[in-house]
Amino acid sequence: MAHSPQNPLDDPAADPFEIAARAAADIARLTGVENHDIALTLGSGWGKAAEIIGETIASVPATEVTGFSRPALEGHVGTLRSIRTPSGRNVLVIGARTHYYEDHGVRRVVHSVRTAAATGAKIMVLTNGAGGIRETWKPGQPVLISDHINLTADSPLEGATFIDLTDLYSRRLRDIARQIDPSLDEGVYCQFRGPHYETPAEVQMAKHIGGHIVGMSTALEAIAARQAGMEILGLSLITNLAAGIQETPLSHAEVIEAGQAAEPVISSLLARIVEAL
Repeated sequence: MAHSPQNPLDDPAADPFEIAARAAADIARLTGVENHDIALTLGSGWGKAAEIIGETIASVPATEVTGFSRPALEGHVGTLRSIRTPSGRNVLVIGARTHYYEDHGVRRVVHSVRTAAATGAKIMVLTNGAGGIRETWKPGQPVLISDHINLTADSPLEGATFIDLTDLYSRRLRDIARQIDPSLDEGVYCQFRGPHYETPAEVQMAKHIGGHIVGMSTALEAIAARQAGMEILGLSLITNLAAGIQETPLSHAEVIEAGQAAEPVISSLLARIVEAL
């Protein structure tokens, strides 16, 4: 029986930044684009944005790039795309997110972010589909992430590495986003481990400790992006109200459906924000 080759990030002795540099070299070779200015990770509901940000220069399967894993989640594309915006900047669009709940380790979760930094990207845009705690929010509504609470009990930082996370989700970038859409609300994102949805009691806990959005991604990636020196913009698509806030049970089908319904609007919004960054 054939076994797939081991991911180099699984070797504890390997340097994850050296592997990210190799991945960036792969991207330059496969796309013909030497450097990127902005990177986007497109979560549930945000995928269509890649079609309207600008001209696609190249699209490559993520599995051809060192260290990337095949996406486990339906609705995630598994490609890396180089796009040139109308203003001439190069955007790396990451459609291959490794989630923490896949149990591959944090290095693989944040590899895409470290690779983006190695390609030269100075801005990291992290998007996701998430549950909303504020009752005034509606499914299909995009909100800005103002801060996060990391409930994974894990970190992408290794050893005695101390990184300041003040203004992690850049106020400057949030202000730019609100110039595009002044109605954008914002909130604190809580990353749970997943893959199960949160219980109503856990949602209430998140609310009491200052959370407004619950999900299973983004926080660990944002920490790695800050370590890499990038400026971060976070956006959540509220695909449903969180458990106990809405009366009906949660389902992944509901998340996909809300994302598909909102996709044209939020994709256009994201394209306009990217052009303004």
